[in-house]
Amino acid sequence: MIQRRSSGPYVEPGMTVMDVGCGMGLFSLAMARMVGAEGRVIAVDLQQKMLDVLQKRTEKAGLAGRIRLHKCAQHRLGVEEPVDFSLAMMMVHEVPDQQRLLGEIYRCLKPEGKLLIAEPKIHVPGKAFRRTVAIAKELGFDLVAEPTVHGCRAVVLAKKSC
Repeated sequence: MIQRRSSGPYVEPGMTVMDVGCGMGLFSLAMARMVGAEGRVIAVDLQQKMLDVLQKRTEKAGLAGRIRLHKCAQHRLGVEEPVDFSLAMMMVHEVPDQQRLLGEIYRCLKPEGKLLIAEPKIHVPGKAFRRTVAIAKELGFDLVAEPTVHGCRAVVLAKKSC
């Protein structure tokens, strides 16, 4: 899914990236390999149990130094560190206030930083996905690409440079 070919130019060595709703860290681990020893992944989740599992997985994979675990609050990410790229994989539809979530991600992104949103087609109809994209555009995101992500509707959005 988030491998070199699907993330393309979006995740590169040395970047700081954020995995919003990281769960057990499938994508966090993949991105930690992609950013390399000089890069960093901020793995964000609401559930401490998921972060505990990810902690063990990062240690086992030898990637603990590249991944910072962050437990967010119910209604706030709480990440202040600027990031080059953010991933929201199959989770935006679960957040009641998408405008707040996307606004927080927007504020975290560096100028021209990218956000990849992928939502499962089975749970998110096209109309609902288009509404999410419209909210993102209202916040200042530009549509960059519509990558193919198996079973998902997906977009890559960029923060406008200041």
